[in-house]
Amino acid sequence: MKMVCLDVEGVLFPEVWQAIAAETGITSLELTTRDEPDYNKLMAGRITALNIEGIKFDDLIACATHVDPLPGAAEFLLRLRQRYQVSLVSDSYYEFLQPLGLKLTMPAIYCHNLIRAEDGTVQGWKPRLIDQKPKCVQAFQNLGFEIFAAGDSFNDIGMLDAANCSAFIHAPEHISALRPNIPACKDYKELEYFINQENWYRTH
Repeated sequence: MKMVCLDVEGVLFPEVWQAIAAETGITSLELTTRDEPDYNKLMAGRITALNIEGIKFDDLIACATHVDPLPGAAEFLLRLRQRYQVSLVSDSYYEFLQPLGLKLTMPAIYCHNLIRAEDGTVQGWKPRLIDQKPKCVQAFQNLGFEIFAAGDSFNDIGMLDAANCSAFIHAPEHISALRPNIPACKDYKELEYFINQENWYRTH
């Protein structure tokens, strides 16, 4: 049986933290996993910036829920779900992606949790698993699935390497250049072409 594992931000939705940066005016929140390969460092900077600027947990979630899917994303995901099992594997947070998932008719999502402090600030984050993306792929493979993975950032590369077949989608050149053997797709049409190939066993 085949499963498609997709990253979320940059693939199906715009970057949520950049939307938060635009709404709050905190420019340091514009940095994403396309810019910083160390996720712990990235999140530490985000949480520090939020607390310095007095942005509460509920304010953060309200900003995130304003984000809409990228053009064509909902239709693309619907087509995939008609042919394959589909899982969204993200280093984002349930507090963001559960409300956003309603805009995509609630696919299966595997991500992390934000931690709300008693005073209403953002205390930190709790990972589902450390380095969860390749571990999710490997777990699905152990259940007998062949996996096609797609993503756009530094933190997706382990997932792309672990999958039976993979592609970049919407990735900047400095990311896709790290794996020149993996196809780099500019849009959903190109990505679907690779996903719909019959043989997923290391075609790249």
